[in-house]
Amino acid sequence: MRIKTLNGHIEITEGIVGGKPRIAGHRITVQNIVIWHEFLGRSADEITAEYDLTLADVYAALAYYHDNRAEIDKSIQDSEAFVDALRQKIPSKLTKKMNEQKN
Repeated sequence: MRIKTLNGHIEITEGIVGGKPRIAGHRITVQNIVIWHEFLGRSADEITAEYDLTLADVYAALAYYHDNRAEIDKSIQDSEAFVDALRQKIPSKLTKKMNEQKN
C-alpha cells in the first residue's frame, strides 16, 4: 500500500524504509531530514544540494514532521536506543584496539 501526502512530496510505502514517511522517489526519510536540519543544523539549501532534492521536498518533510512530531520524535528515540543497545553488545573494534595500545 502506498500513501502520498503533502502534494505528492511525501510517501509512505509498506516495505520501503520500514514503512516510514519518506521523500517521494527516494529512500530519504522524514526522520533523516529532521535529524539533518533540527539536530545537525543543516540548512534546507544544504540538504537539497547534497541529496539532489528540491526545497519543496525538504520543506514538505519538515511540515510533515511538525504535523506528526510525537510519532517522528518517538521513532528517533527508538533508533537511538537500538544503536545504544548494539554498541553495548558489539564493542567498537577501534575502541578495543586503542585500549589495547594503552596497556
